[in-house]
Amino acid sequence: MSFSKPNASAATRTKNRTPNDRTPASGMCSVCVDECPGFCEIGKSAFRASENLYPQPFGVITAGADKEYPVDFSHLNIMGTAVGAVGIAADSDKAIFENVNAETRLGKDKGIKLKLPIMIPGLGSTNVAKTHWDGLAIGSAISGTGLTIGENVGGMDVNTRLENGKITHCPDLENRVKTFQNWQKDGYGLIVMQENVEDSRLGVLEYGINKLGVQAVEMKWGQGAKDIGGEVKINNLEKARLLRDRGYIVLPDPYDNAVASVFGKAFKEFERHSRVGMVNEEEFVKRVGELRKAGAKYVFLKTGAYRPADLARAVRYCSIAGVDVLTVDGAGGGTGMSPWHMMNEWGVPTLYIAALTYNYVHKLASKGQYVPDIILAGGFAFEDDIFKAMALGAPYVKAVGMARSPLCAAHVGKLIAEQINKNAVDKTIEPYGRTMEEIFVLASRTKRLFGSNGKEVPAGALGVYSYYQRLSQGLRQLMCGSRKFALEHLTRNDIVTLTREAAEVTGIRYIMDADSEEAEQILAGKEKITKAKAVVKTKPTQKPKPKVAPKSQAKGKRKGKK
Repeated sequence: MSFSKPNASAATRTKNRTPNDRTPASGMCSVCVDECPGFCEIGKSAFRASENLYPQPFGVITAGADKEYPVDFSHLNIMGTAVGAVGIAADSDKAIFENVNAETRLGKDKGIKLKLPIMIPGLGSTNVAKTHWDGLAIGSAISGTGLTIGENVGGMDVNTRLENGKITHCPDLENRVKTFQNWQKDGYGLIVMQENVEDSRLGVLEYGINKLGVQAVEMKWGQGAKDIGGEVKINNLEKARLLRDRGYIVLPDPYDNAVASVFGKAFKEFERHSRVGMVNEEEFVKRVGELRKAGAKYVFLKTGAYRPADLARAVRYCSIAGVDVLTVDGAGGGTGMSPWHMMNEWGVPTLYIAALTYNYVHKLASKGQYVPDIILAGGFAFEDDIFKAMALGAPYVKAVGMARSPLCAAHVGKLIAEQINKNAVDKTIEPYGRTMEEIFVLASRTKRLFGSNGKEVPAGALGVYSYYQRLSQGLRQLMCGSRKFALEHLTRNDIVTLTREAAEVTGIRYIMDADSEEAEQILAGKEKITKAKAVVKTKPTQKPKPKVAPKSQAKGKRKGKK
Protein backbone atom coordinates (compact mmCIF):
# COMPACT_ATOMS: atom_id res chain seq x y z
CA MET A 1 0.00 0.00 0.00
CA SER A 2 1.03 3.62 -0.45
CA PHE A 3 1.24 5.90 2.58
CA SER A 4 1.26 9.02 0.40
CA LYS A 5 -1.48 10.74 -1.61
CA PRO A 6 0.47 12.47 -4.39
CA ASN A 7 -0.66 14.60 -7.33
CA ALA A 8 -4.04 15.70 -5.95
CA SER A 9 -4.90 17.57 -2.76
CA ALA A 10 -7.21 20.25 -1.46
CA ALA A 11 -4.01 21.89 -0.15
CA THR A 12 -2.81 22.62 -3.68
CA ARG A 13 -6.31 22.98 -5.16
CA THR A 14 -5.77 20.01 -7.41
CA LYS A 15 -7.67 16.79 -8.12
CA ASN A 16 -7.68 13.72 -10.32
CA ARG A 17 -9.91 13.43 -13.35
CA THR A 18 -10.54 9.81 -12.29
CA PRO A 19 -10.09 9.82 -8.48
CA ASN A 20 -11.13 6.19 -8.11
CA ASP A 21 -8.66 4.99 -10.73
CA ARG A 22 -5.16 6.27 -10.11
CA THR A 23 -1.63 4.90 -9.99
CA PRO A 24 -0.61 4.71 -6.29
CA ALA A 25 3.07 5.57 -6.79
CA SER A 26 2.66 8.73 -8.89
CA GLY A 27 -0.93 9.65 -8.10
CA MET A 28 -1.61 10.09 -11.80
CA CYS A 29 -4.90 8.95 -13.26
CA SER A 30 -4.64 5.40 -14.55
CA VAL A 31 -5.40 6.81 -18.00
CA CYS A 32 -4.14 10.34 -18.76
CA VAL A 33 -6.01 11.72 -21.77
CA ASP A 34 -5.23 14.55 -24.19
CA GLU A 35 -8.44 16.48 -23.57
CA CYS A 36 -7.81 16.89 -19.80
CA PRO A 37 -7.08 20.58 -18.99
CA GLY A 38 -4.78 19.69 -16.11
CA PHE A 39 -6.69 19.30 -12.84
CA CYS A 40 -3.82 17.52 -11.05
CA GLU A 41 -0.56 18.89 -9.61
CA ILE A 42 1.40 17.86 -12.68
CA GLY A 43 -1.08 19.54 -14.97
CA LYS A 44 -1.32 22.71 -12.89
CA SER A 45 2.48 22.89 -12.64
CA ALA A 46 2.59 22.93 -16.44
CA PHE A 47 1.25 26.49 -16.39
CA ARG A 48 1.89 27.80 -12.83
CA ALA A 49 5.37 26.29 -12.29
CA SER A 50 6.85 26.63 -8.77
CA GLU A 51 3.78 28.48 -7.56
CA ASN A 52 2.20 25.06 -7.23
CA LEU A 53 4.77 23.89 -4.69
CA TYR A 54 2.84 25.49 -1.84
CA PRO A 55 -0.55 25.09 -0.16
CA GLN A 56 -3.02 27.66 -1.43
CA PRO A 57 -4.34 30.29 -1.05
CA PHE A 58 -1.52 31.80 0.98
CA GLY A 59 -2.35 34.01 3.94
CA VAL A 60 -5.76 32.63 4.90
CA ILE A 61 -4.93 28.97 5.57
CA THR A 62 -2.86 26.60 7.63
CA ALA A 63 -1.93 23.22 6.22
CA GLY A 64 -0.92 19.84 7.63
CA ALA A 65 0.42 16.74 5.92
CA ASP A 66 -2.05 14.06 4.87
CA LYS A 67 0.49 11.24 4.58
CA GLU A 68 -0.53 8.17 6.60
CA TYR A 69 2.55 7.00 8.50
CA PRO A 70 2.97 3.31 9.34
CA VAL A 71 2.84 4.04 13.08
CA ASP A 72 1.34 7.05 14.82
CA PHE A 73 -0.22 8.04 18.13
CA SER A 74 -3.45 6.21 17.28
CA HIS A 75 -1.43 3.02 17.81
CA LEU A 76 -1.25 3.89 21.51
CA ASN A 77 -4.09 3.44 23.98
CA ILE A 78 -4.49 4.87 27.47
CA MET A 79 -4.78 2.46 30.38
CA GLY A 80 -7.22 3.01 33.22
CA THR A 81 -7.42 1.03 36.43
CA ALA A 82 -10.01 0.15 39.05
CA VAL A 83 -7.73 0.35 42.07
CA GLY A 84 -5.86 2.97 44.04
CA ALA A 85 -4.99 6.61 43.42
CA VAL A 86 -1.69 8.42 43.00
CA GLY A 87 -1.40 12.04 44.07
CA ILE A 88 -4.55 12.04 46.22
CA ALA A 89 -6.26 9.92 48.87
CA ALA A 90 -7.71 6.67 47.54
CA ASP A 91 -11.16 7.84 48.51
CA SER A 92 -14.07 7.92 46.05
CA ASP A 93 -15.23 11.25 47.48
CA LYS A 94 -11.84 12.85 46.87
CA ALA A 95 -10.50 11.05 43.80
CA ILE A 96 -12.70 12.90 41.30
CA PHE A 97 -11.51 14.40 38.05
CA GLU A 98 -12.06 17.97 39.22
CA ASN A 99 -9.26 17.40 41.73
CA VAL A 100 -6.70 16.41 39.08
CA ASN A 101 -3.84 18.91 38.90
CA ALA A 102 -3.14 19.62 35.22
CA GLU A 103 -0.55 22.32 35.90
CA THR A 104 3.04 21.94 34.80
CA ARG A 105 6.38 23.63 35.45
CA LEU A 106 9.27 24.17 33.05
CA GLY A 107 12.80 25.54 33.13
CA LYS A 108 15.90 24.77 35.15
CA ASP A 109 14.40 26.60 38.12
CA LYS A 110 10.88 25.31 37.34
CA GLY A 111 9.81 28.94 37.37
CA ILE A 112 7.64 28.74 34.25
CA LYS A 113 4.09 28.02 35.39
CA LEU A 114 1.42 26.75 33.01
CA LYS A 115 -2.14 25.96 34.06
CA LEU A 116 -2.32 23.51 31.17
CA PRO A 117 0.67 21.75 29.56
CA ILE A 118 0.27 23.58 26.25
CA MET A 119 2.63 25.83 24.30
CA ILE A 120 1.92 27.32 20.89
CA PRO A 121 5.36 26.60 19.41
CA GLY A 122 5.83 29.48 16.96
CA LEU A 123 3.54 31.72 14.94
CA GLY A 124 5.58 34.09 12.85
CA SER A 125 5.19 36.42 9.91
CA THR A 126 2.38 34.67 8.06
CA ASN A 127 -0.80 36.66 7.50
CA VAL A 128 -3.01 34.18 9.33
CA ALA A 129 -0.87 34.44 12.49
CA LYS A 130 -0.97 38.23 12.42
CA THR A 131 -4.72 38.33 11.73
CA HIS A 132 -5.52 36.14 14.75
CA TRP A 133 -2.79 37.31 17.11
CA ASP A 134 -5.11 39.06 19.59
CA GLY A 135 -7.22 35.92 19.92
CA LEU A 136 -4.20 33.65 20.34
CA ALA A 137 -2.25 35.91 22.70
CA ILE A 138 -5.16 36.88 24.94
CA GLY A 139 -6.65 33.39 24.83
CA SER A 140 -3.30 31.90 25.88
CA ALA A 141 -2.75 34.53 28.58
CA ILE A 142 -6.12 34.09 30.29
CA SER A 143 -5.75 30.30 30.01
CA GLY A 144 -2.35 30.44 31.71
CA THR A 145 -0.58 28.74 28.80
CA GLY A 146 2.39 29.58 26.58
CA LEU A 147 2.79 31.25 23.20
CA THR A 148 5.82 31.75 20.95
CA ILE A 149 6.36 34.64 18.55
CA GLY A 150 7.83 32.87 15.56
CA GLU A 151 10.55 33.77 13.12
CA ASN A 152 10.87 36.80 10.83
CA VAL A 153 8.30 39.06 12.51
CA GLY A 154 10.82 41.86 13.09
CA GLY A 155 12.25 41.71 9.60
CA MET A 156 8.83 41.63 7.94
CA ASP A 157 7.39 44.71 9.65
CA VAL A 158 7.69 47.61 7.20
CA ASN A 159 7.74 50.00 10.18
CA THR A 160 10.76 48.35 11.79
CA ARG A 161 13.65 50.75 12.41
CA LEU A 162 17.25 49.59 12.09
CA GLU A 163 20.50 51.09 13.29
CA ASN A 164 23.76 49.51 12.13
CA GLY A 165 21.76 46.53 10.88
CA LYS A 166 20.06 45.90 14.27
CA ILE A 167 16.42 46.41 15.23
CA THR A 168 15.81 49.36 17.52
CA HIS A 169 12.03 49.56 17.12
CA CYS A 170 9.40 47.15 15.81
CA PRO A 171 5.68 47.95 16.31
CA ASP A 172 4.53 44.43 15.37
CA LEU A 173 6.81 42.71 17.89
CA GLU A 174 5.92 45.24 20.56
CA ASN A 175 2.20 44.75 19.99
CA ARG A 176 2.50 40.97 20.09
CA VAL A 177 4.45 40.96 23.35
CA LYS A 178 2.35 43.61 25.11
CA THR A 179 -0.94 42.01 24.07
CA PHE A 180 0.03 38.87 25.95
CA GLN A 181 1.62 40.65 28.92
CA ASN A 182 -1.38 42.93 29.45
CA TRP A 183 -3.66 39.93 29.96
CA GLN A 184 -1.30 37.63 31.83
CA LYS A 185 -2.59 36.78 35.30
CA ASP A 186 -1.04 35.51 38.55
CA GLY A 187 2.29 34.70 36.94
CA TYR A 188 0.89 31.88 34.81
CA GLY A 189 1.68 31.56 31.12
CA LEU A 190 4.69 32.60 29.07
CA ILE A 191 5.48 34.64 25.97
CA VAL A 192 8.57 33.46 24.08
CA MET A 193 10.45 35.15 21.23
CA GLN A 194 12.12 33.04 18.55
CA GLU A 195 15.04 33.62 16.18
CA ASN A 196 16.24 32.10 12.92
CA VAL A 197 19.35 33.09 10.95
CA GLU A 198 17.87 36.41 9.75
CA ASP A 199 16.49 37.28 13.19
CA SER A 200 19.89 36.63 14.75
CA ARG A 201 21.55 39.02 12.30
CA LEU A 202 18.93 41.67 13.08
CA GLY A 203 19.34 41.26 16.86
CA VAL A 204 15.67 40.40 17.38
CA LEU A 205 16.09 38.52 20.66
CA GLU A 206 18.31 41.19 22.22
CA TYR A 207 15.66 43.76 21.27
CA GLY A 208 12.95 41.65 22.88
CA ILE A 209 14.93 41.16 26.08
CA ASN A 210 16.15 44.73 26.53
CA LYS A 211 13.25 46.78 25.13
CA LEU A 212 10.16 44.59 25.57
CA GLY A 213 10.89 42.78 28.82
CA VAL A 214 10.78 39.29 27.31
CA GLN A 215 12.20 36.70 29.71
CA ALA A 216 12.16 33.61 27.46
CA VAL A 217 13.83 33.33 24.06
CA GLU A 218 14.17 30.47 21.61
CA MET A 219 16.69 29.46 18.99
CA LYS A 220 15.29 27.53 16.05
CA TRP A 221 16.55 24.67 13.91
CA GLY A 222 13.79 24.24 11.33
CA GLN A 223 10.33 22.84 12.06
CA GLY A 224 8.24 19.74 11.55
CA ALA A 225 6.85 20.94 8.24
CA LYS A 226 10.16 21.80 6.59
CA ASP A 227 13.92 21.59 6.92
CA ILE A 228 14.63 24.90 5.15
CA GLY A 229 14.04 28.51 6.21
CA GLY A 230 10.65 30.10 6.61
CA GLU A 231 8.80 31.35 3.55
CA VAL A 232 5.97 33.77 2.93
CA LYS A 233 4.49 35.42 -0.13
CA ILE A 234 4.54 39.14 -0.79
CA ASN A 235 1.93 40.83 -2.98
CA ASN A 236 3.57 44.27 -2.94
CA LEU A 237 6.56 45.26 -5.10
CA GLU A 238 7.84 47.92 -2.71
CA LYS A 239 7.73 45.55 0.25
CA ALA A 240 9.49 42.85 -1.76
CA ARG A 241 12.30 45.31 -2.45
CA LEU A 242 12.42 46.40 1.20
CA LEU A 243 12.85 42.80 2.32
CA ARG A 244 15.53 42.25 -0.27
CA ASP A 245 17.33 45.30 1.13
CA ARG A 246 17.10 43.80 4.63
CA GLY A 247 18.93 40.70 3.48
CA TYR A 248 16.14 38.25 2.73
CA ILE A 249 16.09 36.01 -0.32
CA VAL A 250 13.25 37.27 -2.52
CA LEU A 251 12.20 35.42 -5.68
CA PRO A 252 11.99 36.48 -8.43
CA ASP A 253 14.34 39.45 -8.10
CA PRO A 254 12.08 42.48 -7.42
CA TYR A 255 14.79 44.83 -8.76
CA ASP A 256 14.80 43.10 -12.15
CA ASN A 257 12.90 45.44 -14.50
CA ALA A 258 11.63 42.54 -16.59
CA VAL A 259 10.18 40.97 -13.45
CA ALA A 260 8.66 44.24 -12.26
CA SER A 261 6.99 44.78 -15.63
CA VAL A 262 4.95 41.55 -15.40
CA PHE A 263 4.23 41.69 -11.66
CA GLY A 264 0.47 41.77 -11.17
CA LYS A 265 -0.05 40.13 -14.56
CA ALA A 266 1.82 36.84 -15.05
CA PHE A 267 2.33 36.52 -11.30
CA LYS A 268 0.94 38.35 -8.30
CA GLU A 269 3.18 37.26 -5.41
CA PHE A 270 6.89 37.24 -4.64
CA GLU A 271 8.38 34.51 -2.47
CA ARG A 272 10.42 35.57 0.56
CA HIS A 273 12.77 32.88 1.88
CA SER A 274 15.04 32.57 4.92
CA ARG A 275 18.45 30.95 5.01
CA VAL A 276 19.30 27.62 6.62
CA GLY A 277 21.42 27.59 9.75
CA MET A 278 24.78 25.87 10.15
CA VAL A 279 24.83 24.24 13.57
CA ASN A 280 27.91 23.33 15.57
CA GLU A 281 28.45 22.79 19.27
CA GLU A 282 30.83 25.67 19.88
CA GLU A 283 28.66 28.32 18.24
CA PHE A 284 25.52 26.94 19.89
CA VAL A 285 26.99 27.11 23.40
CA LYS A 286 28.35 30.58 22.63
CA ARG A 287 24.94 31.84 21.50
CA VAL A 288 23.25 30.50 24.63
CA GLY A 289 25.84 32.38 26.68
CA GLU A 290 25.22 35.58 24.73
CA LEU A 291 21.48 35.36 25.36
CA ARG A 292 21.99 34.72 29.07
CA LYS A 293 24.37 37.69 29.25
CA ALA A 294 21.81 39.85 27.43
CA GLY A 295 19.36 39.10 30.23
CA ALA A 296 17.35 36.09 29.08
CA LYS A 297 16.01 34.23 32.09
CA TYR A 298 14.98 31.19 30.03
CA VAL A 299 16.57 29.89 26.83
CA PHE A 300 14.76 27.40 24.59
CA LEU A 301 15.70 25.46 21.48
CA LYS A 302 13.18 24.30 18.91
CA THR A 303 14.35 21.63 16.51
CA GLY A 304 12.50 20.26 13.52
CA ALA A 305 12.13 16.71 12.27
CA TYR A 306 15.74 16.33 11.14
CA ARG A 307 17.53 12.99 11.04
CA PRO A 308 18.14 11.16 14.36
CA ALA A 309 21.78 12.30 14.55
CA ASP A 310 20.60 15.93 14.61
CA LEU A 311 18.14 15.15 17.38
CA ALA A 312 21.03 13.65 19.35
CA ARG A 313 22.97 16.87 18.74
CA ALA A 314 20.05 18.93 20.01
CA VAL A 315 19.76 16.87 23.19
CA ARG A 316 23.49 16.89 23.92
CA TYR A 317 24.08 20.56 23.04
CA CYS A 318 21.15 21.59 25.25
CA SER A 319 22.61 19.50 28.06
CA ILE A 320 26.05 21.08 27.71
CA ALA A 321 24.73 24.63 27.41
CA GLY A 322 22.13 24.29 30.17
CA VAL A 323 19.19 25.14 27.92
CA ASP A 324 15.92 25.26 29.85
CA VAL A 325 13.51 23.73 27.35
CA LEU A 326 13.89 21.72 24.14
CA THR A 327 10.91 21.62 21.78
CA VAL A 328 10.96 18.69 19.34
CA ASP A 329 8.64 19.06 16.36
CA GLY A 330 7.64 15.94 14.41
CA ALA A 331 7.18 15.77 10.66
CA GLY A 332 3.92 16.79 9.08
CA GLY A 333 3.06 19.71 11.33
CA GLY A 334 1.02 22.58 9.99
CA THR A 335 2.36 25.88 8.77
CA GLY A 336 1.40 28.82 6.63
CA MET A 337 3.69 28.16 3.68
CA SER A 338 5.77 24.99 3.53
CA PRO A 339 6.26 23.18 0.23
CA TRP A 340 3.45 20.63 0.15
CA HIS A 341 5.56 17.63 -0.81
CA MET A 342 8.25 18.58 1.69
CA MET A 343 5.59 18.70 4.38
CA ASN A 344 4.52 15.19 3.48
CA GLU A 345 7.72 13.44 2.46
CA TRP A 346 10.63 14.63 4.60
CA GLY A 347 11.63 14.17 8.21
CA VAL A 348 10.94 11.92 11.19
CA PRO A 349 7.20 11.60 11.97
CA THR A 350 5.99 12.65 15.40
CA LEU A 351 5.65 9.26 17.12
CA TYR A 352 9.03 8.12 15.89
CA ILE A 353 10.84 11.31 16.88
CA ALA A 354 9.07 11.33 20.26
CA ALA A 355 10.33 7.81 20.93
CA LEU A 356 13.85 8.76 19.88
CA THR A 357 13.73 11.86 22.08
CA TYR A 358 12.87 9.75 25.12
CA ASN A 359 15.68 7.31 24.33
CA TYR A 360 18.32 10.02 23.94
CA VAL A 361 17.26 12.11 26.94
CA HIS A 362 16.91 9.06 29.17
CA LYS A 363 20.38 7.89 28.20
CA LEU A 364 21.92 11.18 29.35
CA ALA A 365 19.78 11.38 32.49
CA SER A 366 20.76 7.82 33.43
CA LYS A 367 24.39 8.95 33.43
CA GLY A 368 23.57 11.80 35.79
CA GLN A 369 23.85 14.47 33.11
CA TYR A 370 21.57 17.49 32.96
CA VAL A 371 18.68 17.27 30.51
CA PRO A 372 16.28 20.08 29.54
CA ASP A 373 12.54 19.88 29.94
CA ILE A 374 10.95 18.58 26.75
CA ILE A 375 7.99 19.84 24.74
CA LEU A 376 6.72 17.53 21.99
CA ALA A 377 4.92 18.96 18.96
CA GLY A 378 3.66 17.74 15.60
CA GLY A 379 -0.05 17.41 14.88
CA PHE A 380 -1.50 17.30 18.41
CA ALA A 381 -5.04 18.59 18.87
CA PHE A 382 -6.90 16.79 21.68
CA GLU A 383 -6.65 15.73 25.31
CA ASP A 384 -5.73 12.14 24.48
CA ASP A 385 -2.79 13.46 22.42
CA ILE A 386 -1.56 15.37 25.46
CA PHE A 387 -1.87 12.34 27.74
CA LYS A 388 -0.15 9.98 25.31
CA ALA A 389 2.71 12.37 24.51
CA MET A 390 3.44 13.09 28.16
CA ALA A 391 3.20 9.44 29.18
CA LEU A 392 5.41 8.31 26.30
CA GLY A 393 8.09 10.82 27.27
CA ALA A 394 7.68 10.62 31.05
CA PRO A 395 9.21 12.00 33.17
CA TYR A 396 10.99 14.34 30.75
CA VAL A 397 8.11 15.69 28.64
CA LYS A 398 6.44 18.58 30.47
CA ALA A 399 4.12 19.98 27.78
CA VAL A 400 2.97 19.62 24.18
CA GLY A 401 3.04 22.08 21.33
CA MET A 402 -0.12 22.94 19.40
CA ALA A 403 -0.47 25.54 16.65
CA ARG A 404 -3.05 24.69 13.99
CA SER A 405 -5.76 23.74 16.49
CA PRO A 406 -5.60 26.97 18.59
CA LEU A 407 -5.54 28.91 15.32
CA CYS A 408 -8.71 27.10 14.28
CA ALA A 409 -10.37 27.95 17.62
CA ALA A 410 -9.35 31.62 17.34
CA HIS A 411 -10.68 31.80 13.79
CA VAL A 412 -14.03 30.22 14.65
CA GLY A 413 -14.53 32.48 17.66
CA LYS A 414 -13.80 35.59 15.61
CA LEU A 415 -15.97 34.46 12.69
CA ILE A 416 -19.00 33.74 14.87
CA ALA A 417 -18.75 37.19 16.46
CA GLU A 418 -18.68 38.78 13.02
CA GLN A 419 -21.77 36.80 12.04
CA ILE A 420 -23.57 37.92 15.20
CA ASN A 421 -22.73 41.56 14.49
CA LYS A 422 -24.07 41.20 10.94
CA ASN A 423 -27.17 39.33 12.17
CA ALA A 424 -26.17 36.49 9.84
CA VAL A 425 -25.43 33.55 12.15
CA ASP A 426 -24.71 30.35 10.26
CA LYS A 427 -27.61 27.86 10.23
CA THR A 428 -25.44 25.17 11.83
CA ILE A 429 -24.77 27.48 14.81
CA GLU A 430 -28.15 29.20 15.06
CA PRO A 431 -29.77 26.40 17.17
CA TYR A 432 -27.49 27.50 20.05
CA GLY A 433 -28.74 31.08 19.86
CA ARG A 434 -28.03 34.41 18.20
CA THR A 435 -26.02 36.29 20.83
CA MET A 436 -22.51 35.86 22.26
CA GLU A 437 -23.89 34.78 25.65
CA GLU A 438 -26.16 32.17 24.07
CA ILE A 439 -23.67 30.68 21.61
CA PHE A 440 -20.47 30.78 23.69
CA VAL A 441 -21.10 28.70 26.78
CA LEU A 442 -18.18 30.37 28.63
CA ALA A 443 -18.89 33.97 27.59
CA SER A 444 -20.29 34.94 30.98
CA ARG A 445 -17.41 33.32 32.84
CA THR A 446 -14.72 35.11 30.84
CA LYS A 447 -16.53 38.43 31.28
CA ARG A 448 -16.68 37.85 35.04
CA LEU A 449 -13.08 36.64 35.43
CA PHE A 450 -11.22 38.74 32.89
CA GLY A 451 -13.43 41.62 31.79
CA SER A 452 -12.66 44.11 34.54
CA ASN A 453 -11.22 47.62 34.10
CA GLY A 454 -13.06 48.14 30.84
CA LYS A 455 -11.34 45.24 29.10
CA GLU A 456 -13.43 42.93 26.94
CA VAL A 457 -12.19 39.49 25.94
CA PRO A 458 -12.12 39.37 22.12
CA ALA A 459 -14.17 36.67 20.46
CA GLY A 460 -11.06 34.96 19.07
CA ALA A 461 -9.60 34.75 22.58
CA LEU A 462 -12.92 33.40 23.87
CA GLY A 463 -12.66 30.69 21.21
CA VAL A 464 -9.16 29.71 22.35
CA TYR A 465 -10.10 29.83 26.03
CA SER A 466 -13.20 27.67 25.43
CA TYR A 467 -11.19 25.13 23.43
CA TYR A 468 -8.52 24.96 26.13
CA GLN A 469 -11.15 24.46 28.85
CA ARG A 470 -12.49 21.49 26.90
CA LEU A 471 -8.94 20.09 26.71
CA SER A 472 -8.46 20.69 30.43
CA GLN A 473 -11.54 18.77 31.48
CA GLY A 474 -10.94 16.00 28.96
CA LEU A 475 -7.35 15.56 30.12
CA ARG A 476 -8.34 15.51 33.80
CA GLN A 477 -11.01 12.89 33.08
CA LEU A 478 -8.49 10.64 31.35
CA MET A 479 -6.02 11.09 34.20
CA CYS A 480 -8.66 10.37 36.82
CA GLY A 481 -9.49 7.13 35.04
CA SER A 482 -5.83 6.19 35.17
CA ARG A 483 -5.82 7.20 38.85
CA LYS A 484 -3.08 9.79 38.29
CA PHE A 485 -3.99 13.07 39.96
CA ALA A 486 -1.12 15.24 38.81
CA LEU A 487 0.86 15.31 35.57
CA GLU A 488 4.08 14.49 37.43
CA HIS A 489 2.66 11.03 38.20
CA LEU A 490 2.16 9.98 34.57
CA THR A 491 4.47 7.14 33.50
CA ARG A 492 5.12 5.09 30.39
CA ASN A 493 3.12 2.32 32.05
CA ASP A 494 -0.04 4.41 31.61
CA ILE A 495 -0.16 3.60 27.88
CA VAL A 496 0.09 0.46 25.76
CA THR A 497 0.62 -0.21 22.06
CA LEU A 498 -1.99 -1.85 19.85
CA THR A 499 0.53 -3.30 17.41
CA ARG A 500 3.84 -5.10 17.74
CA GLU A 501 5.36 -2.57 15.35
CA ALA A 502 4.37 0.32 17.60
CA ALA A 503 5.87 -1.54 20.56
CA GLU A 504 9.13 -1.92 18.68
CA VAL A 505 9.21 1.78 17.76
CA THR A 506 8.30 3.17 21.18
CA GLY A 507 9.49 0.60 23.71
CA ILE A 508 5.98 0.66 25.22
CA ARG A 509 4.53 -2.76 26.03
CA TYR A 510 2.19 -4.45 23.57
CA ILE A 511 -1.33 -4.60 24.98
CA MET A 512 -1.42 -8.41 25.14
CA ASP A 513 1.81 -8.41 27.18
CA ALA A 514 0.88 -5.56 29.52
CA ASP A 515 0.48 -6.45 33.22
CA SER A 516 1.28 -10.10 32.40
CA GLU A 517 3.29 -10.72 35.56
CA GLU A 518 0.78 -8.99 37.84
CA ALA A 519 -2.13 -10.78 36.18
CA GLU A 520 -0.47 -14.15 36.83
CA GLN A 521 0.00 -13.26 40.48
CA ILE A 522 -3.67 -12.29 40.79
CA LEU A 523 -4.89 -15.46 39.08
CA ALA A 524 -2.68 -17.56 41.34
CA GLY A 525 -4.16 -15.90 44.41
CA LYS A 526 -0.86 -14.24 45.25
CA GLU A 527 -1.95 -10.64 44.79
CA LYS A 528 -0.31 -8.33 47.27
CA ILE A 529 -3.26 -6.60 48.91
CA THR A 530 -2.31 -3.43 50.75
CA LYS A 531 -4.44 -0.96 52.59
CA ALA A 532 -4.99 2.11 50.43
CA LYS A 533 -3.00 5.05 51.69
CA ALA A 534 -3.44 8.73 51.03
CA VAL A 535 -0.68 10.16 48.88
CA VAL A 536 0.26 13.75 49.61
CA LYS A 537 -0.47 15.94 46.62
CA THR A 538 2.65 17.91 45.79
CA LYS A 539 3.05 20.78 43.40
CA PRO A 540 5.37 20.17 40.43
CA THR A 541 7.86 22.68 41.82
CA GLN A 542 8.19 20.74 45.05
CA LYS A 543 10.36 17.70 45.49
CA PRO A 544 8.54 14.80 47.20
CA LYS A 545 9.76 14.28 50.73
CA PRO A 546 12.00 11.21 51.07
CA LYS A 547 10.28 8.24 52.59
CA VAL A 548 11.74 7.33 55.98
CA ALA A 549 11.29 3.67 56.84
CA PRO A 550 9.98 2.80 60.30
CA LYS A 551 12.65 1.69 62.74
CA SER A 552 11.40 -1.90 62.60
CA GLN A 553 11.86 -1.95 58.82
CA ALA A 554 15.22 -0.21 59.02
CA LYS A 555 16.46 -3.08 61.15
CA GLY A 556 15.04 -5.65 58.76
CA LYS A 557 12.38 -6.79 61.26
CA ARG A 558 9.24 -6.08 59.27
CA LYS A 559 6.28 -7.84 60.90
CA GLY A 560 5.43 -11.14 59.28
CA LYS A 561 8.60 -11.16 57.19
CA LYS A 562 12.02 -12.60 57.73
